[in-house]
Amino acid sequence: MSQLSSAGQQLVQTLAQRYGLSTDAVTHMLIAVHNGNGTMAQFNHPEFGGSGQWMQGGMTMVSDLFNYALKNRVDGICQDISNELANHQLVPFSGSFQSQSQNGSSAQSQAAGTIGSQNTLFVPDPDTNWWPVELGAPSAIGSQNNIRYAYFPASQRLAISTGGEPWVYDTLNHQIGGFSQQQGTGGSILLTSQFGTIDLATLPVVSRGGVIQSPSASDVAPPAPPASEPPTPPPINEPTSAPIQDVANCEAPMPASEPSNPHDIIETLDRLGALMEKGYLSEQEFADKKADLLSRL
Repeated sequence: MSQLSSAGQQLVQTLAQRYGLSTDAVTHMLIAVHNGNGTMAQFNHPEFGGSGQWMQGGMTMVSDLFNYALKNRVDGICQDISNELANHQLVPFSGSFQSQSQNGSSAQSQAAGTIGSQNTLFVPDPDTNWWPVELGAPSAIGSQNNIRYAYFPASQRLAISTGGEPWVYDTLNHQIGGFSQQQGTGGSILLTSQFGTIDLATLPVVSRGGVIQSPSASDVAPPAPPASEPPTPPPINEPTSAPIQDVANCEAPMPASEPSNPHDIIETLDRLGALMEKGYLSEQEFADKKADLLSRL
């Protein structure tokens, strides 16, 4: 049974005085609305006429069908409780839950979203909130046989418990979308991510029973890249630079006919000067050719 915090006990006292009910009846209804994620409740208490149901913005059913005063009282207190739960909720109510069993020997359950016990009106249940408190609220929880897990994608953490102290794993760049256990005693735990199926044993251990671990990088195999990712091309070797004289001969060959008039000689010197500035000709090569051309003027 959920235990009320000091804030929860104070709320029960306030509502009991407001509606003229016992604290036991108000506590019963508070837990019922809380179990319905703040939007519905199934209750069974003598002060509410026995069994009944309430749904926010919808129907209110009591055993005495024509007792409208009782219906209004149930609707009023349930609505007040719903508002108080929303004001004290650490994270918004959300998510879905499903469970299944096979032949009574194996069981599995999972839930997406947050769980209802994250509310300051109640004392946290250590059996329900079994993971380290610093991890916050998980986006998904579940169990299979005697193994429980809680996934925290924002911090890239996965908590696993087999009945003892929880182990916390670093999920790296995996986005966990599935959880399974191989059949048989001691079967390994398998996870499903965008990279395919991975073994839990390949993930780094962050802590064991609250004790921080420091695994070496060599103990952990990095996740394989997606199958569709193209292979990385090999590096391209830079071509070896050819000698300057060869580049000059190939890139900028000398004119086939030697210039004879002064205008052509000056134009040829300008072109050779530009080639020297670009590094195609050495200063010595330029000086030798310059001297040869100037001797013809």
